Amino acid sequence: MDIESLRNRNGRTNENDTSFDAGLNVFAVPLSVQKPETDLFHLRLVGRVSPEMAAILTPDALYFVEELEKHFGTRRRELLELRRARAERINRGEMPDFLEETLDVRLKDWRVAEAPADLQDRRVEITGPVDRKMMINALNSGARVFMADLEDATSPTWENVVLGQLNLRDAVRRKLRFSTDDGRDYEMREKTATL
Repeated sequence: MDIESLRNRNGRTNENDTSFDAGLNVFAVPLSVQKPETDLFHLRLVGRVSPEMAAILTPDALYFVEELEKHFGTRRRELLELRRARAERINRGEMPDFLEETLDVRLKDWRVAEAPADLQDRRVEITGPVDRKMMINALNSGARVFMADLEDATSPTWENVVLGQLNLRDAVRRKLRFSTDDGRDYEMREKTATL
């Protein structure tokens, strides 16, 4: 599905509406209205891209990443520099504290929205890596919730993260399967943990 199709699926048929939320109602990212007809002009992949990875690293996905960088890259680099400087001050002995500029937020009386129905019962929750076999086992474990971890439980190499995204896509589509060399097959059961 391309970016324009996603916009149309969300009821955004106005060319001047450049917000993008992929139907997830999580965030909105401003995007250019015109998608380039040629290759991406600034983004260059330096990691290996196998045929499997190409299913995730589509032109639309790469264009989306390029648009994120175009709109937020400068601020991202500024925040990383502030983080580095803060870590340096903490390493010299400065104690962490809340930011003065967030005092008004902390003093207000506010609440977050209720958790979705799928996450109301979290008595048994499992966290794990995103390789196929481990994900299938976690989703079939009987736990109520599985938190896929692309950082701490997974060595975040280029290949592991991109293939992890592929595995997450397949899990959401209920097509996650794995076969071992000795002939054992793994697949998702009808009822699985909430991902």
